[in-house]
Amino acid sequence: MAQHSSHDFDGRNGLDGRNGLDGLDGLTALVTGATGGLGVAETTVLRTAGAQVLAHARTSDERLRRLEESTGAIGVVQDLSTPEACRALVRTAAEIHGALDVVVANHAAMSMSPLVDADPEEWWRVVDVNLVGTFALVQEAVRVMREQGRGGRIIVIVSEWGVTGWPNASAYAASKAGLISLVKCLGHELAPEGILVNAIAPGVIDTPQLTVDAADAGLTLDAMHAQYAEQIPAGRIGRPEEIAAAVAFLAQPSLRSIAGQTLQLNGGSTRSRV
Repeated sequence: MAQHSSHDFDGRNGLDGRNGLDGLDGLTALVTGATGGLGVAETTVLRTAGAQVLAHARTSDERLRRLEESTGAIGVVQDLSTPEACRALVRTAAEIHGALDVVVANHAAMSMSPLVDADPEEWWRVVDVNLVGTFALVQEAVRVMREQGRGGRIIVIVSEWGVTGWPNASAYAASKAGLISLVKCLGHELAPEGILVNAIAPGVIDTPQLTVDAADAGLTLDAMHAQYAEQIPAGRIGRPEEIAAAVAFLAQPSLRSIAGQTLQLNGGSTRSRV
């Protein structure tokens, strides 16, 4: 069982941030989809900041073993294709850690096709994993945090496409837009309890997911990178470490004024639409 610090997310311990951001020593976290490009960076930065991390993966493979070895996170395998599985993962994380302070909902499914060609079964699979699954995950996390009685942090990874939409990505964009609205609702609903729910909407990030974009566009991966970079004011696509830094920022116990917000990390391509 993890040893917990005196951090208290609802303000009763008197943290006010006057000495800068807190470390995460003694806090416990769950990162879903931890073996993907963003998940690895998020797990790494949370461990570096001192948190105990349960790193979720859909399958047991070499990527999960490398992540465990490099970070000291505890890996757990769970297929999150059903709400029941999502709820079970949260309970597993709380049992293994002895508590659950931070949840990073990072898992996602994605496919691309023109709307009229979309397979309805595949369309709904993407929505079910991204929106319905995350709803179940967050719902159970709130129950656990309420039982603990000291608040917590829930961080949902959404997408710039959930803000702007994107051709051939209707299921993915619609599911991420739904998550942005869910975060807005929960920011208002749960902040009085010290449970702060926020979202991060990455723009184009250098992860393996871009292979889906490249295939849909009929481009090589390098050409896809270059095309996206031309459309971004900063002149480059983002890095997973930048998203992970925002996760660590939102996980801070002393930051109590950020609730129901969507941080947009996209190099300036989308501004002030959420």
